[in-house]
Amino acid sequence: MTTSDDQPEAAPRAFRHVPRLPDVGGVGWNFVAIYAAAYTGMWMALLSPVLVGLAMRVHALDPAHATGSLSLVMGVGALLALFGNPFFGQLSDRTTSRFGMRRPWLIAGALGGAAGLAIVARAASVPQVLLGWCVAQLAYNAQLAALVAILSDQVPPRQRGTVSGIVGVSLPVGMVGGTWLVQALSSSTQAMFLTPAAVAVAGAVGLAWALPDRRLAAAQRPRYGLHEFLGSFWISPSRFPDFGWVWCSRFLLFAGVSVLMTYQGLYLIHQLGRPPAEVPRLIFLSTLVQSGAVVVFSGVGGGLSDAVGRRKVFVFGAALVYALALLVIAFAASYAWFLAGMAITGAGQGMYLAVDLALVTDVLPDREAHAARNLGIFNIATVMPQSLMPAVASGVLAASGGRYTVLFVVAAILVALGAWAIQPVRGVR
Repeated sequence: MTTSDDQPEAAPRAFRHVPRLPDVGGVGWNFVAIYAAAYTGMWMALLSPVLVGLAMRVHALDPAHATGSLSLVMGVGALLALFGNPFFGQLSDRTTSRFGMRRPWLIAGALGGAAGLAIVARAASVPQVLLGWCVAQLAYNAQLAALVAILSDQVPPRQRGTVSGIVGVSLPVGMVGGTWLVQALSSSTQAMFLTPAAVAVAGAVGLAWALPDRRLAAAQRPRYGLHEFLGSFWISPSRFPDFGWVWCSRFLLFAGVSVLMTYQGLYLIHQLGRPPAEVPRLIFLSTLVQSGAVVVFSGVGGGLSDAVGRRKVFVFGAALVYALALLVIAFAASYAWFLAGMAITGAGQGMYLAVDLALVTDVLPDREAHAARNLGIFNIATVMPQSLMPAVASGVLAASGGRYTVLFVVAAILVALGAWAIQPVRGVR
C-alpha cells in the first residue's frame, strides 16, 4: 500500500520502534537470539513429524502398509516443499504490505503450518495425513523463505559467518526439542503435533515484533509473469557458476543427510537388530548426541570462518567429515558405534551448515531485489534429495539384498562428491 506520493505508509504502531538498521551497521545479540529462536521453533514443528511423528501416525492408521504409506506422505510433502520455498520467496520479494516484506510470511507460514499439523493429528486415514502434511510443508516453507532472506536483508557480510553459525544451531536444537516433545507427549496425538507448532508460532511472532523489516513501495514492485514464475526455480549456472557449484555441493551433502534421516529407524531394526518398540528412544538419544556436536561445531566454525576470512576450506572439510561419519555408521557393529558415527555427523553437519549459508549469501546473485527468491532456489538443494533419495535408496537396497551397509557407503560417496563440488567456486576464498 502507498500514499498519494508513492511513499510507503507509516508502519503500524507496534512496529514503529524498530527502524531499519543502516547498511554499515550490524545486528545486536538480542536480535540474533530472537532470530535463532524463530528458526528453532520452525525446525521443531517441521522436523519432529519427519523424524518420529509421521511414522507413528501412519503406523497407527495403516500398520499393514506403513512403509509404503510413509514413503508416499514424505515424498509428496517433499515435492511441495521443493515448489513452495522458491515460490513463496518470490512472493516475499514482491510484498508491499504495510507490515513489511517478510513479516506477513513469517506469521502466515507459522499459522498455516499449525493448521496442517492439526489436520495430521486428527486424521482418520492416510489420505488425510497426506493432506495435512502437504499444507504444513507449504506453509512452513513460506516461513522458511522469509527466515532465510532476513540473513541477507539485515546482517552485514562481516557478521554472516557468526550469525549463520548461531542459526545453524537452531536445526539440531529444534530436532532434539521436537523429538523430546514427541516422546514426552506420545500419549496424546494432538499434543504431540500441536505443541511444537505452538512453539513455532510464538517464535514467529517474537521475530515479527523485533524485525526492522524492509518495506517495498508498490511502484517499486518487480514485474511478475510466467517468465518470473519459472525463474522462481532456476538460476543459470553458466551465468552464475559460483552459485551453481555451491548449490550442487549442498544437494550432494543433503543426499547423504536424507538417507540417514529417513532410514536410521529401519537401520536400527534390520541391521542392528533392535526391537521396534525401542526405536523412538534410540533415535532421541542419537539425535541428542548428534545435536550436541552440531551446536559446538556450528558456533565454532562460523566464528572461525569470519575471523580468517575464508569459507571454502571449512565447507570442504566439513563435507569430508560427514562422509567419514556415514562410513562409520555403514560398518557399525553395535549401537555404541552407531552413536559414535552420529556424533561425527554432527561435527561435519554443524560446520557445513554454519559456513555454507554464509558462503552462498556471499555469492548470491541479485541480492538486493531477489534475495528470498534466490535463497529459495538454493533451498531446493536441501529439499530435493528428500524426494529423490527414497527411490534411489529403494533401488540400492533391492540390488544389495537389503544391506544397509551398501546404502550408507553410497551415501558417503555422494557426500564426498559434495566436498569436491565446492572447489571450483572462485568468488569466495
